[in-house]
Amino acid sequence: MAKNLVFDKKNVLIIGGAGFIGSHICDQLIKNNKVICLDNFSTGDEKNIDQLLSDPNFEFIRHDITEPIDLIKFKELQKFRIEWQGIQEIYNLACPSLPIHFIKNKIPTLLANSYGTKNSLDLAIKYKSKFMHFSSAVIYGQTQDNEIKIKEENIGQVDLLSDRSAYNEGKRFAETIIINYKNVYHLDAKIIRVFRTYGPRMKLDEGNMIPDFINNALDNKDLLVMGDKNFSSSFCYVSDVVDAAVKMMETDSAGPINIGSDININITDLANKIIAILNSKSKIIYDKENNFLSLLYLPDITKARNELGWLPVINLEAGLKETINDLQASKGLKGIRELL
Repeated sequence: MAKNLVFDKKNVLIIGGAGFIGSHICDQLIKNNKVICLDNFSTGDEKNIDQLLSDPNFEFIRHDITEPIDLIKFKELQKFRIEWQGIQEIYNLACPSLPIHFIKNKIPTLLANSYGTKNSLDLAIKYKSKFMHFSSAVIYGQTQDNEIKIKEENIGQVDLLSDRSAYNEGKRFAETIIINYKNVYHLDAKIIRVFRTYGPRMKLDEGNMIPDFINNALDNKDLLVMGDKNFSSSFCYVSDVVDAAVKMMETDSAGPINIGSDININITDLANKIIAILNSKSKIIYDKENNFLSLLYLPDITKARNELGWLPVINLEAGLKETINDLQASKGLKGIRELL
């Protein structure tokens, strides 16, 4: 299909759009575009997109992208006139990513990174769409010194037989599929490598540090740090990641580009900040390192600054307060549901 005339607004497809980051991208892009959100709710959540369902420029399609899809067959998408206008942009975020479910999601994760990426790219070929794939910092492998800022040119080293390999090696394989499709089919395909991200809509009790800390602090329970007092990482607020993705889609930059905070945060200090904000009685305890909470490099974001004019702007304290407010509300609603 040749590129078609845009009647009024661009048609944008967000695969994995009901997930944590994906739903925030939906929020941003609906302001000026028509948005199709595709998700199978494997780790996404309908409540993340509830605020958009009544918008005439938004439509949700429940589908597993590891299976091929024909968008024109969906009656609810007729208003977007895809058969004439096509799809102008595709954002691919589809991949189960909750640490607590890594084991049970091994096969779905492999399929999302292989068949899912391939099917997403086939849509980009069909509609000659701009395509952006959300990769991850895990493609660089683990480090013993996370003060090191890693550049995109570093090929990394991943243990392809580890318990994390379905995700880590899967993300690397997805990048390989994309670069070859880009070269063979001359796609305008881009790769963004996202480092640890936090913010509203993260799930409670799912193995992610910040929401787990907040959840326990709200209940005055101990905050468990995996590792010792020296364990540290970087955290980028979700709106900064969304800003980077939207900027990258509008440029000629293909990446890969690191997107994340290059400021190393001591996890004990982070836990203490959360305790202080909530005036919690929680204490911090330490346990052995968790294989699913690996020590990652810091991102070198020189390329993002030079090619996108991007830097993270939300500081940790402001981001934590917004995240805490959201998770407090989410926890309250969860409690209400359990009582019903």
